[in-house]
Amino acid sequence: MATQAMRSGQHVPTDSAHGALNEPVHPAGRFIFLAVLAAGLIYAGSSIIIDTQTVGETLAIGAFLFLGLALLIALGFEFVNGFHDTANAVATVIYTNSLKPVNAVVWSGLWNFIGVLTSSGAVAYSIVTLLPVDLILQVGSAGGYAMIFALLLAAVTWNLGTWYFGLPNSSSHALIGSILGVGLANQLIGGGSASSGVDWSQATKVLTTLLVSPVVGFIGAFVLLKLMKGLIRSPKLYNEPDKGVPPPMGIRALLVGTCTAVSFAHGSNDGQKGMGLIMLILIGVAPTAYALNRTMPDSSTPAFIQASTDAQKVFVAKAAGQTVDPTQANDLLRAALRTKKVDDPKVYAALATSSAQINQDLKQYGAIAHVPAAATKNLRNEMYVVQDTLSIMVKDKDKAAKAYPNGGDKALKSYEGLLEKGTRFIPTWVKIAVALALGLGTMVGWKRIVVTVGEKIGKTHLTYGMGAAAEIMAASTILMADYLKMPVSTTHILSSGVAGTMVADGAGLQGSTVRNIAMAWITTLPAAMAIAGVLYWLFLSIVRAAGMQ
Repeated sequence: MATQAMRSGQHVPTDSAHGALNEPVHPAGRFIFLAVLAAGLIYAGSSIIIDTQTVGETLAIGAFLFLGLALLIALGFEFVNGFHDTANAVATVIYTNSLKPVNAVVWSGLWNFIGVLTSSGAVAYSIVTLLPVDLILQVGSAGGYAMIFALLLAAVTWNLGTWYFGLPNSSSHALIGSILGVGLANQLIGGGSASSGVDWSQATKVLTTLLVSPVVGFIGAFVLLKLMKGLIRSPKLYNEPDKGVPPPMGIRALLVGTCTAVSFAHGSNDGQKGMGLIMLILIGVAPTAYALNRTMPDSSTPAFIQASTDAQKVFVAKAAGQTVDPTQANDLLRAALRTKKVDDPKVYAALATSSAQINQDLKQYGAIAHVPAAATKNLRNEMYVVQDTLSIMVKDKDKAAKAYPNGGDKALKSYEGLLEKGTRFIPTWVKIAVALALGLGTMVGWKRIVVTVGEKIGKTHLTYGMGAAAEIMAASTILMADYLKMPVSTTHILSSGVAGTMVADGAGLQGSTVRNIAMAWITTLPAAMAIAGVLYWLFLSIVRAAGMQ
């Protein structure tokens, strides 16, 4: 009867799965949750104290409290991300009775934690580089703090709003929209062209990935379920699960495995977004400890100097006799980055000058680890700008090989990699703090999104085969995005995958839910941009009025 009603378009909630969502949590579980949360915050705070003391950097009480507030908001974003996005991963195992809800979210939280810890950090900086280079380099100013708080609060606000209404919204969309909003607002406030306030080449790549990945999830899950039906002829796999009865062991292992894969992939991709934001905060408040990668060993310095020397030869040759004064080199490179026009003799001359200065500093101090506090910010800015310029020059391998023959392209690529390693790193404690925030966030607030994915996308009950196909495609797509160093939305990929399996099964979709999800997908970017832009303008006005700029 229930199945017939659902196929007629009148969706009937699954009593067994839906009722299980309200199972109470044991009091000991709440205590453990709070204890782990407190331990994580203490660990993060003590790590900052140790790191700053190690390099002789003293933080005033006010700066330390300010840093703590910023980190709490950044970790809060990842916490909200956990219960907002990861609910998608557990919906299938809950609605197929493969795991009880509490066990499912704890298991998913654990694998989110592991996914964050094993991530490379590359996605973190692909998000950060959407910001204008001027804001990144001035992150320690009052304007930089206005930027950080604006984009964080905008993303969290939109995430909480869509969660309240049970809409599977993308945390990635919300954060990227916030970053774009701050970038545009910064340029408009400065009186310049809005197009130069955001790295649109990077933004186009990111937005294209966000646009294409749900389509891949839908089509891939559709095709995969069709293939499964043709190759695996087990009626049990494609029938509605028995009420309150776990699936056979093999099917149960499959579904738990796909849930594990999605949770791990989500942690490895989404967790990095918070890492990038936290590094911006740390660089701004405690630059001596975090602006440069002081974990690079002293033994790496000779290779760094040699790579710089080799690159300088290429720069000098391309400069065609032109030279640039050291006081003007950085500004010239930043101007070139705004326009993306780097193939210019003057730019090569500026690169040669800045690289020579980097070389001189490394020779003087012996290694990045020994750079004194007074020189840290300038050296970091030099390295960051040169690395960003080089990344444009060597992005296309074929063009680079023609533009810089006789091994010049390899020399520039090698130097670019070392500069990146020296300025773009993630301390272990940051990974652990983000992993805890994301993992613990998975364990609360997940019910609203689970109900939407499990009950309101299709007109029939989610079968074992549907759940497996949707999650296999979701995990594969997210891990591929990791490889390409691109952020994606777990929410949209998985919900699209579930929709794809419903269509493949002939079950049909619930129009109202699909429309709501599509509206959230369409409105998230402009809404987050607007909220972030307004907040940035407001915060910037406040700090300027207070004479803090």
